[in-house]
Amino acid sequence: MKQTWWKDSVIYQIYPRSFMDSNGDGVGDLRGVIMKLDYLKKLGIDVIWLSPIFKSPNADNGYDVSDYQDIMTEFGTMADFDELLEEAHKRGLHIMLDLVVNHSSDEHKWFVESRSSKDNPYRDYYIWHPGKENGQPPSNWGAAWGDSAWKYDEKTGEYYLHLFHEKQPDLNWENPKLRQEVYRMMNFWLDKGVDGFRMDVINFISKVPGFPDGEMIAGAKFGDSGPHFLNGPRIHEFLQEMNRESLSKYNVVTVGEMPGANVEQAKLYTGEERNELNMIFHFEHVDIGNGRYGKWDPQQWKLSELKRIFSRWQTGLEEAGWNSLYWSNHDQPRAVSRWANDSEEYREISAKMIATCLHFLKGTPYVYQGEELGMTNVSFEKVEDYRDVETLNAFRDLYGEGRLSLEEMMRGIHERSRDNARTPIHWDDNENGGFTTGTPWIEVNPNYKQINAKQALEDEHSIFYYYQTLIRLRKEEPVMVHGAYDVLLEDHEQLWAYTRTLENEQLLVVCNFSDTRQDFELPESPAYQRHELLIANREIEEGSSAQSFTLEPYEARVYKLFK
Repeated sequence: MKQTWWKDSVIYQIYPRSFMDSNGDGVGDLRGVIMKLDYLKKLGIDVIWLSPIFKSPNADNGYDVSDYQDIMTEFGTMADFDELLEEAHKRGLHIMLDLVVNHSSDEHKWFVESRSSKDNPYRDYYIWHPGKENGQPPSNWGAAWGDSAWKYDEKTGEYYLHLFHEKQPDLNWENPKLRQEVYRMMNFWLDKGVDGFRMDVINFISKVPGFPDGEMIAGAKFGDSGPHFLNGPRIHEFLQEMNRESLSKYNVVTVGEMPGANVEQAKLYTGEERNELNMIFHFEHVDIGNGRYGKWDPQQWKLSELKRIFSRWQTGLEEAGWNSLYWSNHDQPRAVSRWANDSEEYREISAKMIATCLHFLKGTPYVYQGEELGMTNVSFEKVEDYRDVETLNAFRDLYGEGRLSLEEMMRGIHERSRDNARTPIHWDDNENGGFTTGTPWIEVNPNYKQINAKQALEDEHSIFYYYQTLIRLRKEEPVMVHGAYDVLLEDHEQLWAYTRTLENEQLLVVCNFSDTRQDFELPESPAYQRHELLIANREIEEGSSAQSFTLEPYEARVYKLFK
C-alpha cells in the first residue's frame, strides 16, 4: 500500500528571507523559522515548504544554487537546519525543501570547472554549444526575463544555455553522471529526515536535441522556445529514474512546478502507478487576466473562466493523479489582492471567502506565509524599492523601450510583481512589523500596524482562526479529502458553487466573489433529507435553508447535506 499522507495534509510555504529575522541583519533565517514553529502548529498545518535554503549568491533569491549540500550564509548553518528539522518533527510537522535542479548558479563548482576548458570532466554537466556561422547564438531562444537564453563565454568560445538569469546555467540532464549526482544529493537530504521536495520548473529538464529555433511571433524579440523544453522528450524517463534511485526509498511528498503542463500531462506526472511525482503546480488559473505584455498589463478576468479552469483540473484528476490547490506563492501577488478585495471594508471577509473556496476543493491546499493574516499587495512608489530581478528587467524592457507608460508599468508592478508576496511578515505592530530589529532587505508593507499576527491571535474572529477551522475540518471530514467534485451554476459570474460527494455525505459550497448581494437557489439535484451548516464567514440565522438563500458581499457558506 503506497503512503498517501500528503493527501490529508495542508502545506504552508515559507519564504525564509521574509519570514522572521532572528539576528537583526534584516534577512529572515532558519532560527527565525524555529522561533515561529509553535505559531504554525497552532494554525494546524502539516507540512512546511521552505523556499530555497541552499548556499547561493542570490542572483535570483536562492534559485541559483552554488552548493546543494550547504546552507545559505544569511540563513544560518547546517546545525541550525538540523535543529529546525528536529524541532519541527517534535511538533509533528514535516519539512519539504525546494529542489532547484534545472539549473545551478554559475558559481557552483561544477560550472566553474565546466567553463574552464572544453575537455574538463565537468564540461558536459551543462549545455554548451558553438554559435551559428554568422556568430549569432545557437538558436533564437529567449530567457525568462527578456534576454537571450544563450550566453557567450570567451574562455572556450562557446555559448551556454540559461533559461533564466545568465547566472543560472542549465544543467545537462542528458548526462547520466549529472543525474546520479542529483540523486545522491537528494538522498543526502532525505537521509537527514527531510520529508519531501518541491521541484522548481522540473518539467524544463529535458530539452529537444539540437535546440532548434522557436517560431517567431510578431513583435517578439525571440522565438517561441517553449515547445523545445517544456515537457520534453525524456522528461518521464528522467522522473521515473529519479523515483527509482531516490524518492521510492522514502515516505515523502513531491510536487513539481510545471509551467505549461495541462491536465492530460498531469495525469502522466502524478498517476500513482507511474512512479513519478505526487502532484504538480500548474499555472492556468494564475495566468488569467494577462494582457499583451503578460502580467505587466493586467486585464479584467471572469469568474466563469476561473471556475472552468479549476473544474477542468478537478474532474480531470478525479480518478488519476492529484491536485495542488493554491491562490498565491512567492511568485504570485497576495491572494486577497489578486482574487478577492483588499479594501478596508472587505479584506477580512473576502480573504475568508477565497480560503473557503480553495480548501473545500479536492487536492492538497497550500497556504503561503501571511495568507492566513490577509496580508495585501504593496504599492511602492519608486521602482528602486523593488528587489525582484523579474520586475526590474520588465521595467527596463517595457518602460525603457516605450511599450508601456510609467503609469501603466507601475500599475502592472503594483498588481502583479513577485515582490508583493516577498515583503516581510507582520508579526506585530512594532517597527518593521516585528520582522527585524535591523533594516529589512525589502521594505515592510506600511499597513503592518493594521494587519499583523499579534492582532490576529487576539481576535477569535480573525482570518487566522478561520484558516485554523478550515484545516481542522479537513482532518474531521473525509469528504473534504476524498469526495467527488461537481460544479453548479457554471456560467454564473458572481457565485462559485460546487458539491463534494462521498457515499451518503455531500458538501454544498457557495462563495460570492462579488461586492453585491447574490441570490442562490439549489438546482433540483442534489436531493437531501437534512442539512447542517458546517462553516460560514458571516453570522447565519439558525435553521437557515440550504435550498435557497441570499449571500451578502463576499459571503461563503458550506452546508453538509445528508441523503
